[in-house]
Amino acid sequence: MTIDWDRRTCARRGHVTYAPEDPRLRVRLRADTALGEVWRCLRCGDFALGAPHGSGPAADAPLVPRGTVLRDLFILRFLAVERAVRGVFIVLVAVAVWRFSNSRDAVRRLFDEYLDVLRPVFRHFHYDLDHSPVVGTLQKTFGYRHSTLLLVAGLLLAYALVELVEAVGLWCAKRWAEYLTVVATAAFLPLEIYELTEHVSGLKIATLVLNILAVLYIALAKRLFGLRGGRRAFDEERRSASLLEVSGSAGMAPLAR
Repeated sequence: MTIDWDRRTCARRGHVTYAPEDPRLRVRLRADTALGEVWRCLRCGDFALGAPHGSGPAADAPLVPRGTVLRDLFILRFLAVERAVRGVFIVLVAVAVWRFSNSRDAVRRLFDEYLDVLRPVFRHFHYDLDHSPVVGTLQKTFGYRHSTLLLVAGLLLAYALVELVEAVGLWCAKRWAEYLTVVATAAFLPLEIYELTEHVSGLKIATLVLNILAVLYIALAKRLFGLRGGRRAFDEERRSASLLEVSGSAGMAPLAR
């Protein structure tokens, strides 16, 4: 099923109308009905009853996202939510590491107590906790110095900050955020691949695939680093989703820019 991004967005946000000064454009975008004047929406192309939301030269008409531009915006905001959730989770992990660094001995004693209680239970199911990789990793962390744990917490907070900045920028469709997302995500791909060589899990595979797709999609769809015409082609694509495109679809040749 094909999604009509224009009408879907107008149904949620309402129509966007504009009255250009040029009479050739104006006559294509306006009509009279028994209920009053109607104006063609700059997003979906349907006529909306009532006075236009703005007026002036055609060049000053708002650049309303339409079609594939709206689809790209939806995907960017999906990635923004994913980055925000990841950023918040990393912040929580950083706080946990910091708190652990300040009460490491107490946590270790509690861990050993629970391990003694759970060891017979897991032995009943033929699982040796003393040779468990997870338990071994946790026991190693107890040997880390306080300064090392603080450094880890600081690095995690810095990583979380990058994720949250990406989330805000992607939600607002900022081009600098698209560059930041591609560069930051691509930089961590070798580490994610290395982690898969150490231990394979469904979550790690899904995360790696999602990040690779995000890098390829943003770089290609948003024409970053000169791809597919670069910034100039990107701006032309944005301008094509404007009043001039609507007038052209109504049977009028676009005005010279």
